Amino acid sequence: MSGNVLVYLETEGDALRKPALEGLGAGQALAAALGVECHAVIAAPNAASVAAAARPMAVTAVHVIEHADLASSLAGPHCRAVKAAAAAAGAEWMLFPATILGRDLLATVAGALGAGIAADATSIDVDGDAVHITRPVFAGKAMQIVAAKRSPFCIGLRPNAFAVGADGEPGRVETHELAASGDAPAATIEEVRAPESRDVDLTEAEIIVSGGRGLKGPEHFHLIEELAAALGGVVGASRAVVDAGWRPHSEQVGQTGKTVSPRLYVACAISGAIQHLAGMSSSKCIVAINKDPEAPIFKVADYGIVGDVFDVLPALTAAVNEARG
Repeated sequence: MSGNVLVYLETEGDALRKPALEGLGAGQALAAALGVECHAVIAAPNAASVAAAARPMAVTAVHVIEHADLASSLAGPHCRAVKAAAAAAGAEWMLFPATILGRDLLATVAGALGAGIAADATSIDVDGDAVHITRPVFAGKAMQIVAAKRSPFCIGLRPNAFAVGADGEPGRVETHELAASGDAPAATIEEVRAPESRDVDLTEAEIIVSGGRGLKGPEHFHLIEELAAALGGVVGASRAVVDAGWRPHSEQVGQTGKTVSPRLYVACAISGAIQHLAGMSSSKCIVAINKDPEAPIFKVADYGIVGDVFDVLPALTAAVNEARG
């Protein structure tokens, strides 16, 4: 398994998404450790302009594939694009972001190529020719090390787990055609609606302040919003809060919501059910605020505050605002 590395770069408008930049970092490190080349693929209707705006990317080549079908978030056209780029790059290692499209594409490409697969990687380590991928399992209660023994191999990257890729001497640009599928699409997208909120997506946020059922009602979520604003972060919520209709599903953190790995995660009035821990336990620093000293959330927290959120949150927000001037 000495082939090159190929990183799928997901776009948003005329730019690369943050998970794409993290994928570049992981790809550059893996290629350097293996002594092979790092390539990237951009598959979008405006892929050429995105590639030009994103340079200089320190890769051997950027494989550009433009087609109207690539405006869709369906995995099929993107899978054909990745296969074309992988063949041109001589790639045995393919890296994908753990976004909605990236997760779908990871499985689709692996199935199409008969490749090995590891999802939600938090680190990739190379020892000689051996590649080991670390990923959380059992709802984040344990870490599994996957030994890559098949060729090719597809790896999904957990958000915020890898450093953003370094700039450098820009690689060459290679343009490819998107092969026709030959089959009618199994599904079509009729409409795409943008969320009303313009906040950073939870999976890309570096600071998240989440609220739970202990806030007693949606009218108290302004306490979460105020602390998030003071810290420069975004708002998250537990499943119980979303199920009760207090907050939108786009803010739900957990096994049936979004998996996040921010630098700072503040859990307010969240008990720490296993479903919630599955979505945030890989956060770099976890601060828990709960009036129950036996709440399970304290077992994973780096810092814990035992107290009533209605007393703690206003004081904490005031202290943050004062410290930040």
